[in-house]
Amino acid sequence: MANDQEKEASARASLQFVKDGQVVGLGTGSTAAYFIKLLAEQVKNGLRVRGIPTSDRSRDLALSLGIPLTTLAECQEIAVTVDGADEFDPQLRLIKGGGGALLREKIVASASKQMVVVTDASKQVKKLGKFPLPVEVVPFAEALVAKRIRALGADVQLRGGADGSPYVTDEKNHILDCRFGEIQDADGLARSLSDMPGVVEHGLFIGMASVVLMARGGEIVELRR
Repeated sequence: MANDQEKEASARASLQFVKDGQVVGLGTGSTAAYFIKLLAEQVKNGLRVRGIPTSDRSRDLALSLGIPLTTLAECQEIAVTVDGADEFDPQLRLIKGGGGALLREKIVASASKQMVVVTDASKQVKKLGKFPLPVEVVPFAEALVAKRIRALGADVQLRGGADGSPYVTDEKNHILDCRFGEIQDADGLARSLSDMPGVVEHGLFIGMASVVLMARGGEIVELRR
């Protein structure tokens, strides 16, 4: 319960970064869902925004709550994106993708002037790698990519879906959850994965977060890059 309260508190704090008339990126995950619900309350009170969701789940939630939506086809510049993270380090590098939406999340973040990350204190780490790194792969190349990532020193597991079959992303790809332990060179690993044929995207978000709003107990800690 305390964890949920922290998530809601950090999401509420992020509302200060949203201004009238903006296009807003809508993240995916439990903390981002709090933000979408809180944003919807502001919309009901007259705030004019358009959202670009990072997953089908976030799209459906936003629509159900009356948030007007747009697309990257209509608008390629996003004022601010509010999203969660599975981990963040002192340089505000992130691991994302626990919710399976890392590809769209990274695309939307890359189009945003500002990325505001909302978390609770459990997501803060000294070094990334406590949380397994999600890597989205083309199913055709899955076995080959898994072999190559294992050669980099990771334990690699194919993410399963609810029915025991592989988890399928909104873009119809699969996800490999890769346990590296503490990642000593996050920038180098990001480059290696990006250069690997068959990898669609990986969950290392480097140089993308502008600010992290971390709820810890009754306070909000604001961290900037």
